[in-house]
Amino acid sequence: MYVGTLSFDLLLGDVRSLKEKRSVVRPIIAELQRKYMVSVAEVGDQNIHRRVLIGLAVVSGDAGHVSDVLDRCERLVAARPEVELLSVRRRFHGDED
Repeated sequence: MYVGTLSFDLLLGDVRSLKEKRSVVRPIIAELQRKYMVSVAEVGDQNIHRRVLIGLAVVSGDAGHVSDVLDRCERLVAARPEVELLSVRRRFHGDED
């Protein structure tokens, strides 16, 4: 079994309230879940208007599949024009861990 995780630190564009923040973050989370069947949630900076920390995890029996899904998720988030990707933290856990 292989587990891969990503943590995205994002800066949001012209967002002035937590309600506006949710309207930007929810579609990103929903698209990741729908397209790649991953577990994803807002995991930090919930009370800051223009920052968000999103955590994502994928589990598979194939290490290559995990790596491919993580790459695709990272590209999807980086390509979103309404957010600036400040950093990405990637972790990979295999049978040896």
